[in-house]
Amino acid sequence: MLYDAYELHRSWLHNASNWASIGAELLSNPALPIGYFGTGPIMASALQVFAHLYAERGKPEFLIQHVTIEGERHAIFESVVRHKPFGALRHFRRAGLPEDAPKLLIVAPMSGHYATLLRGTVERMVLNQEVWITDWADAKMVPITAGRFDLDDYIDYLIDFLRFIGPDTHVLAVCQPSVPAFAATAVMSAENDPCRPSSLTMMGGPVDTRASPTSVNDVAVRQPLSWFANNVIATVPLNYPGAGRQVYPGFLQLAGFLSMNLESHLRSHWEMFKHLTMGDQESAEATRRFYDEYLSVCDMTSEFYLQTIEHVFQKHSLPKGEFVHRGKPIDPDAIRDTALLAIEGERDDISGIGQTRAALDLAPHLPDAKKKYLLAEDVGHYGIFNGSKWRKRIAPVVEDWIRENARS
Repeated sequence: MLYDAYELHRSWLHNASNWASIGAELLSNPALPIGYFGTGPIMASALQVFAHLYAERGKPEFLIQHVTIEGERHAIFESVVRHKPFGALRHFRRAGLPEDAPKLLIVAPMSGHYATLLRGTVERMVLNQEVWITDWADAKMVPITAGRFDLDDYIDYLIDFLRFIGPDTHVLAVCQPSVPAFAATAVMSAENDPCRPSSLTMMGGPVDTRASPTSVNDVAVRQPLSWFANNVIATVPLNYPGAGRQVYPGFLQLAGFLSMNLESHLRSHWEMFKHLTMGDQESAEATRRFYDEYLSVCDMTSEFYLQTIEHVFQKHSLPKGEFVHRGKPIDPDAIRDTALLAIEGERDDISGIGQTRAALDLAPHLPDAKKKYLLAEDVGHYGIFNGSKWRKRIAPVVEDWIRENARS
């Protein structure tokens, strides 16, 4: 019923968005005098903001077609090189990149947003690295015949992708995947797998949420696991390929994120309205682009979501040494030669300071020279992997770490 009610509500708002868009175009039409006088421009701007906020959104595209290095444009070639039911491996390479350039697998979070949330991460790292990224599927679009997808499967997908790319690959895990990426590294290290990562960079990841708990952590531990199963898990309705699948809907995840910073989001849309009324289309477009991405959400399988709540936020299985993969305990001490870099944002309100750094203490026999910690000053959660501070202050540290720890 929850999903059906949302679909009905979404349908109404989508129709309202279409009418608002038509109204804004009429009020902005230079052939109509109302667009130049009185409240016409104000009404048109308000309708544009409403139409954008409730517009229908699908899966965004990366659209990284070229990058500029020292004033010279280089084409970017993008392709999907490996398909799996719950995710694909997407490849980016810029024209002119040396054949021996480092190989980097970026692990995108499966947390309600699409992998394109890391567009800025890919765009910066593709300058000097050959880049792959996990492009997770929207669970409501995966037929129920494809089976389930849980934390074990997530780890298996990462191992499969690393073996596909080959030896001497570096991994960059952003937020949520820090835990399964660390687990995959430990599993491969225990097996002495030649494709185990040369380095693993974890950015704003909830490795040990007992350190500096945030409001996100508080929500995850406030209720028993049964509460989440009974209150936030819904059934995909019949109008999607994944009809009948149990999921944690993306719209609930988005509602949670919006509520955390509601004042900020309201202020952003108020500023967008003011920019439109003043004719500052460039500033308004910047806000529109951000929310086109931020408001595009996807569903997670219920088993993956509930296991993440249980093992990452409630039981703290990895830092306690109780994390299990396919029935076998994961041994973090097996990590002996994969260099670990933990990056945290000083103003991160999702993963508190110390939560990612905890990963460095889980591999006691990894030499200190292969461990590094960076606290990015005056940087929030999204600033760790996007924006000017990421490009200028954080990415260079990651690149230096990758080059220092190449195996070949």
